[in-house]
Amino acid sequence: MGLLKLVSSKIIPVFSLTAFAVIHSLTASLPFKRLLVRGLGSRADRLYMPAYSLVAVLTISPLAYLLYKNPGRTLYRIPSPWRWLMVGGQLIAALIAPKAFRDAPHRFKIRSQLSAPQTPEAGSLNIKGIYRWIRDPFLLSGLVMIWLTPIMTVNLLVIYLLTTVYLFIGSLHWETRLVAQFGDEYREYQKRVHRIIPRLKETGKEFD
Repeated sequence: MGLLKLVSSKIIPVFSLTAFAVIHSLTASLPFKRLLVRGLGSRADRLYMPAYSLVAVLTISPLAYLLYKNPGRTLYRIPSPWRWLMVGGQLIAALIAPKAFRDAPHRFKIRSQLSAPQTPEAGSLNIKGIYRWIRDPFLLSGLVMIWLTPIMTVNLLVIYLLTTVYLFIGSLHWETRLVAQFGDEYREYQKRVHRIIPRLKETGKEFD
């Protein structure tokens, strides 16, 4: 009975994460967005992000609850003051995502994502803000937020490892989509800026 409980404490969170990943990936896919455009027309761009964010919160909530109720054996607990430095890093990382949205709103418009490179609908890459230092700030912020957790348990570790893989695969998929939207302009950008590791020196003129 104890062994069954131990196994289920690992399997159920993994199943919950898998369900979240499937729903999250499906609603982020281009075929799904094409269906939205056909059904909602010009309202698709306005309604998609709020609905997408709400679905993400609703689907990840059961996993958060499971980990809260059954975190598993504690692997380590970072003492003060280091734990507060880690929490501070997490808070800074949490600010990266909204900054990334503000610096490149054209990347997230559905009609732009569905357009071919060099067309008015696709627009120009227009690198500015945080994207001058890093290509995928969402991947960086996600990794920082999970791995700077000052208290690590067995179940958290399993979920964080799987989440890291999912975030990395999602980043590859996102970059493939950006190449499809911006073509050679994005390929040249990839040669100059790292995906995860921010470059130390910002040379804005090359993006003007």
